Amino acid sequence: MSAFPIDYAAVFQALPGGALLLTPQFVIADANAALLQRAGRERHELIGRPLFDVFPDNPDDPGASGMRNLRASLERVVATGARDSMALQRYDIEAPGRPGTFEERYWSPVNVPVLDADGRVRLIVHRVEEVTEIVRAGAGDHPGDRVRMEAELFTRAQDLQEVNERLRRARVREREVVLALQEAMLPAPGPVGHHRAAVRYRPAVGALNVCGDWYDLADLPGDRMAVAVGDVVGHGLAAACVMGQLRSALSAAARVADGPARALEVLGIYARSVDGAESTTAVQAVIDWSTHTLSYSSAGHPPPALLHPDGTVELLDRATDPPLGARPEHVDRPEAQVAFADDAVLVLYTDGLIERRHEDIDVGLARLAEALTRHRGADAETLADALLADLLPPGGATDDAALVIIRL
Repeated sequence: MSAFPIDYAAVFQALPGGALLLTPQFVIADANAALLQRAGRERHELIGRPLFDVFPDNPDDPGASGMRNLRASLERVVATGARDSMALQRYDIEAPGRPGTFEERYWSPVNVPVLDADGRVRLIVHRVEEVTEIVRAGAGDHPGDRVRMEAELFTRAQDLQEVNERLRRARVREREVVLALQEAMLPAPGPVGHHRAAVRYRPAVGALNVCGDWYDLADLPGDRMAVAVGDVVGHGLAAACVMGQLRSALSAAARVADGPARALEVLGIYARSVDGAESTTAVQAVIDWSTHTLSYSSAGHPPPALLHPDGTVELLDRATDPPLGARPEHVDRPEAQVAFADDAVLVLYTDGLIERRHEDIDVGLARLAEALTRHRGADAETLADALLADLLPPGGATDDAALVIIRL
């Protein structure tokens, strides 16, 4: 924590490079002194106006692409919540005091998102370094030198832009592959006896922050069911592969182990032989309808929630131990048991459903409990959709989320 308050507005104005603060609709919210000086503009000419109204392309240059390239970069930032560095751009601007007269200018832009607590883009910092003089100095005095210099710079800039675009397309393809793999490994469960269950998986928006989460339901002898969720550290294809191995291992262990604690213990031993499985969190509950009891154990995972028929919510947090691979082998994992009444609801989930950046987890747990109480009369499928609508950010979460709901 800082020992004294920081005036961030003053810091923004003091930045040596030109900078604009934009809304997600690309309206200029602020401009620092360096940008105003380089653009030859006054603040009142910029603030509150759409960026591309203030800085349009040169209408006399049919090949002008600066505005199109900048818009594409800003749209990527809004869509992904990630920084986007652009190649060298020629972006002519109107000469100060001479409307309609454009000056040839060269810029090196970077666009950086400012995210809110839910990971949504609230503002964009558009930072530019003007390199016009460097381009001109490198061109020499002979007109032919300048033409060659410009051609070389633009060839390199276009090459870089093409490489960046190929990388973006590759990331999109990998995301599609990972999501297809996720769907194959997390199919909708078949009927488990006569009991009503709903499952959901929501991938993160933007980049490859998907496929570390899983769920599993297993029918056990007698009127019993094992239900589990887990979260692998990491994202993308590697995390999806680890997730598949751990999910299968826990599903098998649940069918032969004596309770959820022993099943997680077996999973922890197996996880030590799987690269990338370290620090995975998981929780498993075994529901016994004949005794109306729940047995549960957690390996570093957020607590399941038990919604009682009267609307109260109990967090099942009396049997929590460290994540897989992070505890001594000679110590038994804890296991707890709780009674439930007919028509209670058991909810298991991963942290993407409740956690928010810069927010204490207790706030997210309270939000979950309030939503469960509000929708307590809904069936499992309706409740699952309601929780996702209430708890996930409107623009999508920055982490994936798995959810299992069982009406007991």
